[in-house]
Amino acid sequence: EQEAAEASIGLVSDRHKARIHRGMLCVLVGGAAWGAFGTAAKYLLDVYGVEPLWLIDAREFFSGLLFLAAAALIDRRRLSEAAHDVHALGRIFVVSLAAILFSQIAYLYAVDATNSATATVMQALGMLGVLLYVCCKARRGPRKREALGVVMALIGTYLLVTGGNPSSLQLPLRGIVWGSLCALAQTALSILPKKLMERWGNFVFNGIAFLFSGVLLALVYQPWNHMPPLDAFGWILVVIGITVGTFLAYGLYLQGVKDAGPMRAVLLGTIEPVMATVTTVMVLGTSLSATDLIGFGLILGMVVLTA
Repeated sequence: EQEAAEASIGLVSDRHKARIHRGMLCVLVGGAAWGAFGTAAKYLLDVYGVEPLWLIDAREFFSGLLFLAAAALIDRRRLSEAAHDVHALGRIFVVSLAAILFSQIAYLYAVDATNSATATVMQALGMLGVLLYVCCKARRGPRKREALGVVMALIGTYLLVTGGNPSSLQLPLRGIVWGSLCALAQTALSILPKKLMERWGNFVFNGIAFLFSGVLLALVYQPWNHMPPLDAFGWILVVIGITVGTFLAYGLYLQGVKDAGPMRAVLLGTIEPVMATVTTVMVLGTSLSATDLIGFGLILGMVVLTA
């Protein structure tokens, strides 16, 4: 009996390890996909003249359909319950605007104003907002490592914005504004959907939220009146951006959070700005200065310390 119990414990441990490893892989692939999408988006914006709102709406609407299709296959009961719960739909609608749509608009406009590497790193500054929220909710001050992370983030942001020269701006004012909004949006995205996702699940919540924001933006923006002159390669980039850079990126990352835990997910999620930086340099040929890279490193260090 003792041998059987020990074998059972070993089996559970092995399964637990396998689940963690699967989650870590999901986070790495999902984060890398999101980071690479930023570079593809920059290419579409600069080379094809795609308007940011057109690309945002295409991502929101069609990714929402993909999430809903996945929910119908693997979580049909909760999808049906959510669809018939007016109170839940109202809450999801509010969060879809305040978190999902806000984060998409801020991120792509930050990419448009700067580059995918800078926008993705500035997005990581949203961790400071999360830290402030946690400290206020727990009625405590930041711990030593958290305070060190804040200092690193401030120095890193200073280097990105000024290039180390306080008399000049390294980033355009528009890039600074959208980058700051990108960080604020990331804070909202990290906090607001939590309870709704716990109640309704990844695919149900994201499907309804993305579809809500996509339809609302379409009604206001009317993307059919702003069709970009895309060739076959341009359409391939759009399709990849929807399927890989949005649907798979969100789905894999959130599955990784569930399997590996939020701490590992946040740490491994730093692959996102790293991938954005690598693809920005290799694909677009964007040159990054030494102060840019130091600033990136300090902000990623902040993520590790405050995770």
